[in-house]
Amino acid sequence: MGFFDDLKKTVSNAFSGAQTPANVSQDIAFADIPTTLEAMQALPYANMQNPYAVAAMCVCALNVYVADENTGIAMMNFLKGPDSLTQSDIQFIRDRFRDNNTYKVRSYFHGATPDNEYMPSSPYTVTVSETPYSRDNFADGYLQVFLHSGGADTPRPLMLRQKKSTGEWFVFSDSFRGLLADIRPPKSQNPWA
Repeated sequence: MGFFDDLKKTVSNAFSGAQTPANVSQDIAFADIPTTLEAMQALPYANMQNPYAVAAMCVCALNVYVADENTGIAMMNFLKGPDSLTQSDIQFIRDRFRDNNTYKVRSYFHGATPDNEYMPSSPYTVTVSETPYSRDNFADGYLQVFLHSGGADTPRPLMLRQKKSTGEWFVFSDSFRGLLADIRPPKSQNPWA
């Protein structure tokens, strides 16, 4: 067996449950942000088979929450599958957007940086990646992915859980809370800029 044979086997088994190499990522693009639950459910990604797409749709749902709390909650509940947001989850989201911190969720789209007030470029693209440890609990139906923010030095984690009977992936528990952690403020709000 040659030096690179193990590496080839690891790469070819990336989605079969085997450990994945670092820096495996996928860009998920949206021509437009879905603004209703029905529009989200009409997306090709809404079959919930691609865990990276589920993570990217979570970013969309949180962005919609900024404009329409009820629709954002409905979208998040769709992405959580058999679970739904708790009152604690809803209050947590509400608290994170207090004081006009709505730029946090825009920061996950390509092109959104502090210098441009976190205004993303179109198409609206989210990079979702794995680390060598993302699949530590894959056999039990869990996958930890990481989303890249234009205002953070490190990607933010999101845990997904697979419904074994259908193969669908859903946002697990309250793991979305990490996506709402503080980031660098936009230039207009930064007293040191």
